[in-house]
Parts: sequence; C-alpha cells; structure tokens
Amino acid sequence: MRSLSIVVMAAALLAGTTPALAAPCKDAKTGKFVKCASAPAKAARCKNAKGQFAKCGSPGAKPV
Repeated sequence: MRSLSIVVMAAALLAGTTPALAAPCKDAKTGKFVKCASAPAKAARCKNAKGQFAKCGSPGAKPV
C-alpha cells in the first residue's frame, strides 16, 4: 500500500510539472503561439572597498 501511494504521488508530481516546462508563449494580438522571449539580463551591482554600493565603472569597485 505504501509503495502504491509513493508511485501515485510521483506520477502526480511529474504530470503537474510537464505542461509548465513545455508551455509556449502566446501572442496577445494574434493569438498564435510564438517563441518565448528570454529573461532580461540582471543589472550588475558593485561595491567599493568600504562595502558601500558604487557604480561599476568607478575605481576600486568590484562586482557582487
């Protein structure tokens, strides 16, 4: 009985995540499926020698 419940729970877990991984993006205007845009790049943050946030181009600033 215990092994049966483990198998059922594993199957439910796999079935629940499959559509989320393979879901294409849908265009709002045309209603057609299109290639999904990639996530925007995260802005770099830098700190100076004192540990304060600074512009990455300033001297002594290192990326965090």
